[in-house]
This record gives sequence, structure tokens and C-alpha cells, in this order.
Amino acid sequence: MSAPVVNLARRRLFGAAAAIAAAQFGLLTSAKAAAAEKAPPAPSGPLKVFTGLRQVAAGPLSIGYVDAGPAQGPVVILLHGWPYDIHAFIDVVPLLTAAGHRVIVPHLRGFGTTRFISGQTLRNGEPAALAADVIALMDALEIDKAVIAGFDWGARSADIVAALWPERCRALVSVSGYLIGSQEAGRKPLPPQAELSWWYQFYFATERGRQGYESNRLDFNRLIWRLASPKWGFDEATYQRSAAAFDNPDHVAIVIHNYRWRLGLAEGEAHYAALERQLAAAPVVAVPTITLEGDANGAPHPEPAAYAAKFTGPYAHRLVTGGIGHNLPQEAPQAFAQAVLDVVTL
Repeated sequence: MSAPVVNLARRRLFGAAAAIAAAQFGLLTSAKAAAAEKAPPAPSGPLKVFTGLRQVAAGPLSIGYVDAGPAQGPVVILLHGWPYDIHAFIDVVPLLTAAGHRVIVPHLRGFGTTRFISGQTLRNGEPAALAADVIALMDALEIDKAVIAGFDWGARSADIVAALWPERCRALVSVSGYLIGSQEAGRKPLPPQAELSWWYQFYFATERGRQGYESNRLDFNRLIWRLASPKWGFDEATYQRSAAAFDNPDHVAIVIHNYRWRLGLAEGEAHYAALERQLAAAPVVAVPTITLEGDANGAPHPEPAAYAAKFTGPYAHRLVTGGIGHNLPQEAPQAFAQAVLDVVTL
């Protein structure tokens, strides 16, 4: 059976409701970002940004997060990836709050206003740690259960929460599907063309790569945006709005550790070892799930047929057309929001 296709050239959902919700909940304000030299010009109008971010102590972190919508509404947690930030969901949040949801959008460890509480804690980017941060955030905010949705690193964390803590996950929306892996799997060589697509992972495995990312993270991440979403015509102001999150003092350490851990070149923390062993067994996801893929995703990603069997509960896959790349929530916010609304009805 072929996957349902979401054609963005025809779909125009929630526009008026989104504008009303944004004003009602005071989530958005305007800011003009400076454009870098020789970059595409910034838009003539003001750029929306999230304001009123909150902080909460959760596990080893003080997590910065957006908390939008009615306090008693059903909760949705949106998880960004690398090299992105909470503004990947800037146009998704008002669509969901307009539908009555409370929406939580945290900065991942190493991004934005999220900070480690202790200077002695390992700056650990292993997948189990990132997923455990979600559970710690839910505990800190006294959220029993939520729809969890994400892309890139955020999709992996969402998958892990759904697999290992199904009692906390009402439903799952995952861009690029099942992304749970292990160090053992990461050690195995891939076909040459597939290895080529992971060039930055091998770059980060070297000291030259760490220094290069430290020195050139803005140019580096702009390049990743372009490669991962080759048909997305983002402007410099849009990029700079997210790039501010890369100024986090732990950003480079977390990114480098994440990719080195995947290759078995860096150790994690002992208290996540039991979780990693469970993940190495590639657990199934039984909660209701919608997976999404853009038709122009330039980043490494599995084919839907390769992971469909990992979702054993109510399940649907949607292909989003119209030149949609890796940052699907930002490039196709209506399709992403619709999946979040639909997944609980599967």
C-alpha cells in the first residue's frame, strides 16, 4: 500500500485560527535579525520569535522551554533536532493551541537557554540521555502523559520515550520514522554512498572536526540546513533566529559527543547503560504513531518500508510533497500539526 500523500500546494489549514491563537496566548513577538555578509537578504517584515521562555530544574538540567496554550489542555511535547532549535515549531505551536492543546517546546541539552546544573556533569549527547531529559521534564512539570512529536534528534528521543515509557506517551509523531539505534549498530560499515551522506559524523570524530565546529559552527550549520533541505528557500534572518541557540556554552561538547558516541568513540554515563541495552534490542513502538517524510529530505534517513514493522500499534505513514526537506515542521507546519492532531484518532 502506498503512503498517503500530503500536497502542500493544495493544503492550507488553520490560518486564521493560528493567528488568533498566537495573539491570545502571547507566544509570539517580532524581532529583526541581522543578516550575515553575502547571505540572502532578510525579509522586509518582522520575524516571529518565541518569548516568555520558562526554566525548570529537570534531572541534571535547567531546561528552557515554551509553554503555550490552555493549562488544562491535552499536552503535546515538540522536540527539535540538530542543528535546529525551538523555532522549528514557530508556526506549529499556534495551530495546536488553536485546537485546545497545551504545547511544550524545550531546548535540548546544549541548545538555547538549557543549562547543566553542575559543572561536573559529563556533557553527554548519547540518545538515552536526551530521551531521559524528556521524562525528567515531564516529571518536573507534573505531566503524566503527552503526545510526543519530533524530527532529527527529537524524533529519535520521541521514539525512545514511546518505546521505553509507553505509559507516558499518548501517541507519537516521528519524522523519518524509527530512529532507535545502538553503538554496536553504529560500528558496522555502510555501503559507500550511505557512508558519504554521514560525512559530518566522521569529521566530528577528529580533533580537527571538533575545532572546526567550534570555530565555524554558524557557517557549518547553515551548510547542513542547505544540504538537508535543498529546496527550502530560507532567508538569513530565519537561520540567525535559530543560530542564536548554538551559542550555548555546552553546544559543541554535546554535538561532538553525540556523534562520537554513535561510532563507539566516546563513552556514555553508567546510569544510562541499562536504557542503552534495551535500545540495542530495537524495541517495538506500540503507541499510536504517524511517521512523516518530506519528498526532498537531503539528510540520511531510512526508507519507510524498512521500519514500518517496528510500529505495532495503530500506524500510518505520510509523504509530504512540495519540495519538503529534513526540517519538516518548519517547512510544512500545517502537515506536521495535522499529524499531531490526527494521531490520537488512529
